[in-house]
Amino acid sequence: MRVPATLIAELRKALRVAVLTGAGISAESGLATFRDKLSGLWEKYSPMQFATPAAFAADPELVWGWYEWRRMRASAAEPNAGHQALAKLQQRLAVSVVTQNVDDLHERAGATQVIHLHGSIHAPRCEDCSRPHAATAPPLEPEAGRRVAPPRCASCGGRVRPGVVWFGEALPAEQWQQAEDAVRQCQVFLSIGTSGVVEPAASLARYARRRGAVTAQINTEDTGLGAAFDHDLRGSASELLPALLAAL
Repeated sequence: MRVPATLIAELRKALRVAVLTGAGISAESGLATFRDKLSGLWEKYSPMQFATPAAFAADPELVWGWYEWRRMRASAAEPNAGHQALAKLQQRLAVSVVTQNVDDLHERAGATQVIHLHGSIHAPRCEDCSRPHAATAPPLEPEAGRRVAPPRCASCGGRVRPGVVWFGEALPAEQWQQAEDAVRQCQVFLSIGTSGVVEPAASLARYARRRGAVTAQINTEDTGLGAAFDHDLRGSASELLPALLAAL
């Protein structure tokens, strides 16, 4: 699919652009999404079962082991052409990247001003005192998975937890405010690789449109929300974002 000329024209005159990215852009770098089937030790579990405070309290070794496996996979992944195009777009326009992803691939592609709504898998913290815990080098975990005991906080001795936002937890207030500010000030809003159903991040597209921004969705699948956007582009971020960049 070609990038519409009308969208390119809006980008050229935009003073500010806000971009929301989801799991789809990281999937192009080989990282599994929460919809993908697991294998090995994790096969009998849904990823949703690992992503709650209750799951960590019930079986911390299982949950920490899964997140260490995910951290290994994220560390081994490489930013794809979509990540790289967004980083280059920031060099051309005032672009704020708001992401639901926890893998830091945007930063590794060279992006700045990245707002992490769901935290980072590379930034664990103490579940008691919330102090950051210095992550070790990328782990070497078996693909079949294993249980791993979480480390203890050097300050209070509390158990260290993954530095991500779990289901049932509030988004970090500072990052959410930054995301709302970016959307409020933008003239163009791009939603990339996200299903558009996880709240409150999904509300950002509606907020942008209410504020009068031109909105566009880029996704390989039909999210069922195409009518809510001015432009509904079907295709991969690694193909469409470089094409968008080249057309500017």
